[in-house]
Amino acid sequence: MSRDSKCVMITGVTHGLGRAMVGEFAKLGWTVAGCGRDEAALAELQKDYPAPHHFQSADLSSDKSIGLFANAVLSSLGAPDLLLNNGGVINQNAPLWEMSDAEFATVMDINVKGVASMIRHTVPAMIARGSGIILNFSSYWGRSTAPDVAPYCASKWAIEGLSSALAQELPSGLAAAAFNPGIINTAMLQKCFGSGAAAYHDAGAWAKEAVPFMADLDTSCNGKQLTAPS
Repeated sequence: MSRDSKCVMITGVTHGLGRAMVGEFAKLGWTVAGCGRDEAALAELQKDYPAPHHFQSADLSSDKSIGLFANAVLSSLGAPDLLLNNGGVINQNAPLWEMSDAEFATVMDINVKGVASMIRHTVPAMIARGSGIILNFSSYWGRSTAPDVAPYCASKWAIEGLSSALAQELPSGLAAAAFNPGIINTAMLQKCFGSGAAAYHDAGAWAKEAVPFMADLDTSCNGKQLTAPS
């Protein structure tokens, strides 16, 4: 599909890093397609960034829900130039043996299976066009570990492996990489660090540096472990 600007597809746009990235990509002239679960926040985003920008509710634990979002974007905007699998959750701080099966499953369903579902529904269109970059958001805890966040660590280590394998599968013209955004003061970090999260810069400041970095990536990033500029 012909369009005048590049398109970025972002999961988890209603809060934190996702919300901050929307504005910065729009400033660069990109068309943004984003999903999240907060209906009020999505409506506000659509008001602030009208069409061709596209915002839609999607549950990252549901392959069907992801498919509906992806199909809507592909139908209206075509394949994205940049797919950012940003959306994710973290467990409540606790030792692994105290974690319920339901909480562990939620982290895996959203952080790992949700990424795989988005790739399944979106990447074939990118392959058909012959270009595109997929960044799967990892974490400092995808390359290290800490107590009381074992499910989250496991999910992000999985993202590192998934991204590396995907990079080997993609045809010429496409690239995939795991992307560590760094430590940012978001609601998710506050959940783990409490008041200590205030020592780190906020999502808005982070996005001003990180978005131009991501926007400038080319296929030479394929298979790499990327880290946002600090």
